This record gives sequence, C-alpha cells and structure tokens, in this order.
Amino acid sequence: MGSKTAFFIKTRKLILIIMMEGGETMKQQKEIVEKVVNYIEDNIKSEISVDIIAKNIGYSKFYLNRIFSERTGITIYKYLQSRRLTIAAEKLIKTNEPITEIAYEAGYDSQQAFSLAFKQLYVYPPKIYRNMKVFVPKQNRISLRGNFYYTQNIRFIRRIKEKELAA
Repeated sequence: MGSKTAFFIKTRKLILIIMMEGGETMKQQKEIVEKVVNYIEDNIKSEISVDIIAKNIGYSKFYLNRIFSERTGITIYKYLQSRRLTIAAEKLIKTNEPITEIAYEAGYDSQQAFSLAFKQLYVYPPKIYRNMKVFVPKQNRISLRGNFYYTQNIRFIRRIKEKELAA
C-alpha cells in the first residue's frame, strides 16, 4: 500500500509541475500576442508584414503566427488587414478623402485590390459603403481580459451565436 501512495504522490507532483510549466507558457504566449498587437497598432500606418513584425519582436514568423492564431483565432496577416480595412471604413464615413487615397493609406497598391478586400470584409464596395453613412467596425483592436481575447469582430460573434443556436 505504501508504494501505491508514493506513486500517487509522485504522479501528483509531476502533474503539478507540468501544469505550472504550461501556465508559464500560456503567460509567455499572452505576452507575445500583446507585443504583436501593440506593434501592429503602433505602426498601422507604416509598411508592415509578418516578417517585419517577427524581426522587431525577436521570434520567427512561423512561431508568431502559430501562437497568435492559437490564442486569437485569426492570423497576424488577417488581423492586420482587417484592422486597416476597419480604419479605412471609418475614413470613408467620416471624411471626404478620395477612395484612392484611403486605399493607399490602408496599404493597397491599387483601388481595385482595396475594393476587392473591402467588399470581402464589408460586403459592399467602398463607394456604396460610403453612401450608407454608417460606420460599423468589423475588427477592433484585440484586447486581453483574463485568459480571453476580445476581437469585437462581428462575424466572429455571429458564428458563436449560430453554434449556440444549433446546439
């Protein structure tokens, strides 16, 4: 009986060690995601790529993408693109800036590429969206609350509600 108790105690200690190490990894991953988000938000108007972010943060782009995707449910590139398009949507509604200028500010080389990406996220092309005169943010800044990331992405919230209704 004594050997079973010793085995149980050793097993429990091992499980606790693994859990603590996993907790530290989770904390490190949160910090990495926060660094990525902060870098993007601080440099959103600059030319940014996953390579540039990785170089500035000090991790490989593959590792950053994996951690970011696992923790937020969205790739770094998709987050960057959605943030830029959300800012562009706000400019379309709140300014009279030409669509071409907004497209370039959002990091697109042509109005056509911008319009295609914008329509994929916002359903409507930029010109029609501007005429609607209602700004709806599709991708706000990712923020951490406890162990959860809130993206305030309307499509994401809609998918969750659909899954809840189906269950």
